[in-house]
Parts: sequence; C-alpha cells; structure tokens
Amino acid sequence: MIVRTTTEITGTDRDVAGPGWRSKRIVLAGDKVGFSFHETTIEAGTVHRFHYQNHVEAVWLVEGEGELLDLEDQTVYPLGPGSMYLLDGHERHQVTARTTLRMLCVFNPPVTGREVHDENGVYPLIIEEDASV
Repeated sequence: MIVRTTTEITGTDRDVAGPGWRSKRIVLAGDKVGFSFHETTIEAGTVHRFHYQNHVEAVWLVEGEGELLDLEDQTVYPLGPGSMYLLDGHERHQVTARTTLRMLCVFNPPVTGREVHDENGVYPLIIEEDASV
C-alpha cells in the first residue's frame, strides 16, 4: 500500500517546476503500479504547448478556467472544474490558463525520471539519473 501527501512531496525531487507550471509526482514508475499520477498547476495568464510522444495521458481539471487547443485540427475546448481530456493519439496541444489551473494527470506508461521539455515535441523525455556520475 502506498500512502502519500503532496505536502511530503513539496521540495523533493518529485516536485518539479518550469516557467509557469509545477508538477508534484505522487506516483512514479518506481512505485511499480503501471502508471504515474501527478498534480500539476499551470499559472494564470500562461500558455503552454505540449506533445506527449511517449505516453497516453488523462487529465482531470480540479480548479481554474482555460482552454485546450488541438494543434492538429485547431479545435478549441473550454476547460473548467470537472473537465477531463484524454490524449490517446499523441496529439500536439496547447493549454491556455485564464485562471490558475490545478489538474490531476495520469500517464501510461509511467514517468520514470525527471521531465525535460523538448522543442521537437518529445514529452516527457525520460532521463534516468546516472549513479556513476
């Protein structure tokens, strides 16, 4: 049984952030349950482009207002509390946060290392920490 709080993750290597976003990795591949589970916050007034090349991702929006743009066909979807979206075709997409968004994200296969965003659209690149360095 795994029991964790986001409070105990704060400030650890499971708490990662970049310009305008923060992700708390509650469950990772090392937990050996077949998926990873994150709480992600996207700051109000920011726009982020993503491409999940290596994972299927389901997102449940808990707080905030914004929109999701499918960059392949330009379809715009409104986002609000209770919205869910599933990226099962590795869709290139853009999230615009009108207010701060808090979302719960499930990745399959699970994320194993730290996240590195890449302009070529491979997200997340999985970088295993090299213990010999």
